[in-house]
Amino acid sequence: MIKAIFFDLFFTLVYPSYSTMNEYDVMGISAMEWEKYAEDNNLYRERALGKIKTEKEIINKIVDIMPYNLTDNQKREILNRRQERMKRALLNVDNEILNTIKQLHYKDIKLGLISNSDIIDSKHWKESSLSEFFDVAVFSCDAGIMKPDTKIYETAMHMLSVSPKESIFVGDGGSDELYGAKIAGMRTVFTEYLERKPSDKIEKIKLYADFHIDKFYELLRCLE
Repeated sequence: MIKAIFFDLFFTLVYPSYSTMNEYDVMGISAMEWEKYAEDNNLYRERALGKIKTEKEIINKIVDIMPYNLTDNQKREILNRRQERMKRALLNVDNEILNTIKQLHYKDIKLGLISNSDIIDSKHWKESSLSEFFDVAVFSCDAGIMKPDTKIYETAMHMLSVSPKESIFVGDGGSDELYGAKIAGMRTVFTEYLERKPSDKIEKIKLYADFHIDKFYELLRCLE
């Protein structure tokens, strides 16, 4: 019997899309070039593990590996725009996702969040309409552990007093998260509701997925 469902955050429950006021516009570069530096593997891991303690330092670390000289005002503007983008993602929750979460909550299923996030990513979680339905939220920057390390899944399950056999993990498959959940003994759901993956990635992710859904409400069927 499933007693708890754990969710990834970004690209699973919310989508941190760019808009008309973006970080990369401050420098006049493309989104692709910005992502190359902002999502650098070593830097991402450092901040997702909570080793970077301030929001300002996160931006400074990104800028430091870029071949540009930015003023303090530009750095502040990049930080403001990044914070606003993450806040917008958390506050503007898709109706199908929110309604499905509500239905799960009313079924008395415990809900947990397991997210690889830095302090900017997680800053506005409690303001999100989703947060009131979640019993626990485990952010990697607070836990000092990140997916796919089984310890972060075990930590979340322990907090809700459930076993792996009583748990499901739902995610878009980033960071090898479904692999980690399977190793931790959980059932897994691969969702492409918010973002479609290339075919080669889909096949790799599906290796560790018990279910594959395109519509978020299909998650309810995974409990049957």
